[in-house]
Amino acid sequence: MLDSKHLIKPVLAEINTVLDKVNEAEIDQAATLITKNKRIFVLGSGRSGFMAKSFAMRLMHIGYQVFVIGETITPSIQPHDVLVSVSGSGKTSSVLELTEKAAKNGVEIIAVSSNASSPLAKLAKQVIVVPGATKNGDGVESIQLLSSLFDQSVHIVLDILCLKLSIRDEVSNGAAKKQHSNME
Repeated sequence: MLDSKHLIKPVLAEINTVLDKVNEAEIDQAATLITKNKRIFVLGSGRSGFMAKSFAMRLMHIGYQVFVIGETITPSIQPHDVLVSVSGSGKTSSVLELTEKAAKNGVEIIAVSSNASSPLAKLAKQVIVVPGATKNGDGVESIQLLSSLFDQSVHIVLDILCLKLSIRDEVSNGAAKKQHSNME
């Protein structure tokens, strides 16, 4: 039985276990697909969608033209654009169907999933495997509910990707801050 008064250390240990299993070379390879001369689109459902939106926001802060699939102001995706699709299982039907459509249209796909052999991963030019537990039981076992461990770990991995991009592109914290919302 879990001790509800002492959960920080076990949760952090789970996140560290997952991050220790992430292959940083996969993050580096994904970074080669994300360039300032390409439009970047993100896609996810539920909490994975929130992680994708968080990633889009951070990309905007460091100077990328980025869109969230499903938003009313998102333009049509075109060949040579990049789509970052996030799904723990790699089987979420709404994510999978739209990613398949994008792939057929010549879009470069980056899949973020806990399952390297999932249908989503098979569509991708680059896969970032984040083996955190999902609601389907994939990945590192967790004391947390549903896909919390996957979502937490994806947030960190995608922030690391943004940090790598900002270093490569020489975007300072001050420059990123200038792109931050001033309507708060």
